[in-house]
Amino acid sequence: MAADTHEKLKAIKQSFRFVMDGNTSRSMTDKGMVYKLNWGVPFHELRKMAQPYGKDYDLAVELWKEDIRECKILATLIMPPEKMSAELIEVWMEQKMSQEVAEMLAFNLYQHLAEAPVWAYQWMASERPEWQICAYHILARLFMRGQEPNERGINEYLDQVGVALQSSHLGVKHAALSSLGKFISLGDEYEKLAQQYLQSIGLQAL
Repeated sequence: MAADTHEKLKAIKQSFRFVMDGNTSRSMTDKGMVYKLNWGVPFHELRKMAQPYGKDYDLAVELWKEDIRECKILATLIMPPEKMSAELIEVWMEQKMSQEVAEMLAFNLYQHLAEAPVWAYQWMASERPEWQICAYHILARLFMRGQEPNERGINEYLDQVGVALQSSHLGVKHAALSSLGKFISLGDEYEKLAQQYLQSIGLQAL
């Protein structure tokens, strides 16, 4: 690690003490959001902390290596999307992550990748709940920006959503439902397709 990056990382980790929130940290733990270290720093504070560093690939890589909630989230804010190689994406995704970090990856970083739809469709079919959650949040953001899937993509998406909406994992179900709402907002034809599909598998129409 370069000396400059090391100093930045050290300064960031030390700064958590000044904005920590013990109540938030305990609340997260009680809800099953377990990290090796969690300072309970609110997201709006982390976003402010990230601003002076801009986009910094080396710093983001080192932050992600830390098993600390705040470091993981900062990594998603600081990493330049265009520098995320397929190999690095796979390394990051292979690490055990919380639902919160999966959501942060989607919102702060992955939705901006050139290959975002490809990754989302791949992870949507995964058996890992965190990957599915990440995928549905990516797609929700893409749909919000007016990106329309092709016919094959529509069929694959609806098939996976149908499974997710019957999942026992609330995080997966919520993420899928959120993305479906954005899918429907693409237009009347998309709403019709979604309603017909839900009815065909015995789920209540939206």
